[in-house]
Amino acid sequence: MRTVRTLMTAVLAGAALFGAAGTALADSPSPSASSSADGEPAAPTEAGTSFRTATAIRPDQPATADASTGDYLYWVLPVDAGQRATVKAEVSLPQAAARHGAATWQLDVYDGLRRRQSCTYGAQTRTAAAESGSVELSCTLRTVRAWAEPWANDPLPGNYYVRLTVVDLPKDDLGLPVHTEVKATTADTGGAHAVDGALAAPLVPGAATATPQEGESPAGQQSVAADGPDGGWSSGWWSDRWIWTAVGGLLAALAGIAGYQLTRGSGRPSRIPPGA
Repeated sequence: MRTVRTLMTAVLAGAALFGAAGTALADSPSPSASSSADGEPAAPTEAGTSFRTATAIRPDQPATADASTGDYLYWVLPVDAGQRATVKAEVSLPQAAARHGAATWQLDVYDGLRRRQSCTYGAQTRTAAAESGSVELSCTLRTVRAWAEPWANDPLPGNYYVRLTVVDLPKDDLGLPVHTEVKATTADTGGAHAVDGALAAPLVPGAATATPQEGESPAGQQSVAADGPDGGWSSGWWSDRWIWTAVGGLLAALAGIAGYQLTRGSGRPSRIPPGA
């Protein structure tokens, strides 16, 4: 029984140790909306018009842009392994008197290989009636995996591109001004979605720079490479499955020793009292 109590103490100590390590490694601080008053870059107020000129944003950072109806608007953000990203967009439409009918808007998300990723839920496409003042869209992606088979279309860690545009509207409404707001959030899903293996490097295309024209300064070129997550890319090596694996191993050892003690105790011959 002393052995059993010792192992129980070791199990509890090991669980506390792994729990502390998991909290320190798995829970990275999420970047929040920043402003120049805080000493950090202000939230973006423009959007790119292609993959190569997409505006870099951070998770939980709102981004706005004024554009014309019919423009393709692009943003790019990093999403790491074990995270599930949700992108929401709101389009403020022109006054109803200036429009000629309903308009259908669509929100698409692409990974670092520019593969369109499906949404698990959310209103990815919505039609705004002629009298509507705004339209809201959202897309929640599947959990990003650290590694996948070559034939699979699983979302992998790296840059994710957000594209917002109108896909159907009266031709007379093309070019009308709109105001857009986009915000992406990420949630850690834990070891339930962890896989064995990891990418050698996240899917982050190199910084795209436009070729300078004659007389143009190279300093004016625009880089669209999004920064990685705070604390760097995890590469999928850590998950809370390590905690449960270690605790499960300790419990299995404890059960084995306890079973041995019970079996050994039940196999001892009973003593015959004197004079029996």
